[in-house]
Amino acid sequence: MPRRIEKLREVDTKELEVQGRELAEQIFRLRFQLTTGQAEALKRLRHARKDLARIKTLLRERTVRKGHGN
Repeated sequence: MPRRIEKLREVDTKELEVQGRELAEQIFRLRFQLTTGQAEALKRLRHARKDLARIKTLLRERTVRKGHGN
């Protein structure tokens, strides 16, 4: 797990925002797959939600850090 967050830390803010939007769309699609009974969607949904949380956390860290730099 720590490797995932470290890889994300190396990505610039714009790319993180793009990845966040893509994950949000993926989560939306996976929810529909769950309603149709596709079991593998549950595992993918969990991973996508965790990745989205990581990205949101990093974006928030950068926002807070930027505000303190003034």
